Amino acid sequence: MQKRYLSVLAGLLIVGLLLTGCRAKKADPNTIVIGASTIPHAAILRHIKPELKKEGITLDVKAFSDYVLPNKALASGELTANYYQHIPFMKKANHDNGYHLVSAGGIHLEPLGLYSKRVKKLSAVKTGATVLVSNSQTDWGRVLSILKAGGLITLKPGVKVENATFNDIAKNPKKLKFKYTFEPKLMPELLKNDEGTLVAINSNYAVQAGFTPEKDAVAIESLSSPYVNVVAVNKGDENKPAIKKLIKALKSKSTQAWIKKQWHGAVLPVK
Repeated sequence: MQKRYLSVLAGLLIVGLLLTGCRAKKADPNTIVIGASTIPHAAILRHIKPELKKEGITLDVKAFSDYVLPNKALASGELTANYYQHIPFMKKANHDNGYHLVSAGGIHLEPLGLYSKRVKKLSAVKTGATVLVSNSQTDWGRVLSILKAGGLITLKPGVKVENATFNDIAKNPKKLKFKYTFEPKLMPELLKNDEGTLVAINSNYAVQAGFTPEKDAVAIESLSSPYVNVVAVNKGDENKPAIKKLIKALKSKSTQAWIKKQWHGAVLPVK
């Protein structure tokens, strides 16, 4: 019985020490534990680590391969911040999960573009043309905003672009047909097979397929897009000195120049 008691006591002490260590790490105001997608987010963060070190800030980058865990880890306090998402995605995560995440600053846009093997400009699209879009609903408003800016459609009054679906189209004078059942990563293959007049492709998949978004897309998102990727934090943390220094380093002229050179227009820094 005594051995069992001592064993339980030792276990409790170990757990206590581990929790104390976690709290100490979390409480360090000069350490930022940040979750990020591998490309380009984690690469950008690692690029600025030396700059932040000079400012007395330690940046601990945790790479994630999915889009759910980084917000969950941030909301639970395992992360100080994350960098992988745009505001419409973050708002949906807040709504669906009861999170209280906010943007500490917009950093870059990974522009979604419309590509084609049949036309070189939107005005050349013929009546009845097919537009191929991924099954990712957060892409739908992006596609509709490009078509709206190009004069091919209008949206119903009061509809916000970031929430728009294909049912929100008010006028479609060229009777465009929309298909949106495809995995995002398959979109370049659909373009190569010429399966639609316009094919919407996210910049990361476009680059992987050998395209240069700014040069090869028929039409592309502008930097005024609401889909700018942000650094997210828990509400109340956006004004902490370490977070301010992080945003300053990410938005510095040298970092922006490096981003442009590194990804050739597939990642566009915002001011």
